Amino acid sequence: MDEKNKVFIATSLDGYIADKNGNLDWLHSIPNPNNDDMGYMEFNKEIDALVMGRTTFETVLGFDVEWPYDKPVFVLSNKLKEIPQSHKEKAFLIKGTLTEVLNYIHKKGFSRLYIDGGTTIQNFLKEDLIDEMVLTTIPILLGGGSSLFGKLPNELNFELVGTKTYLNQITQNRYKRKK
Repeated sequence: MDEKNKVFIATSLDGYIADKNGNLDWLHSIPNPNNDDMGYMEFNKEIDALVMGRTTFETVLGFDVEWPYDKPVFVLSNKLKEIPQSHKEKAFLIKGTLTEVLNYIHKKGFSRLYIDGGTTIQNFLKEDLIDEMVLTTIPILLGGGSSLFGKLPNELNFELVGTKTYLNQITQNRYKRKK
């Protein structure tokens, strides 16, 4: 089975995924009149499940929108006791080491995973478990907030495999892990 862990996330020019107050409003700082999804639907075809942290899960639950995922969502958490009733068939609570978590998910038949959430992405990177990253850069400096990248025990080399520009303002780079 071709197991891949992929990231698809937007950052500010200075590398933040949320502002100092945890807000995401800045993601819409560039007008997008045609609601261009910037490659998300195409990316979504490449995955069969999501793995996200509790904070990201709770953030998505707080959005005033329909549940945005059509694939199973595995929520990593030691604090959360259960998934809200409204999302029982859509999201599944999971805990353990990342190796245990991945083994469990792979045994369920999911091998192409979308890794989402700052801490979760950082933890996967620390264990060199990210194969591809699609990083979309919004041209704004936030000056602080939640950083996408944290400290790593070792250097990780990635290779640029594609670049696109959206709305004449937003750059999206696709990287593959070089091992």
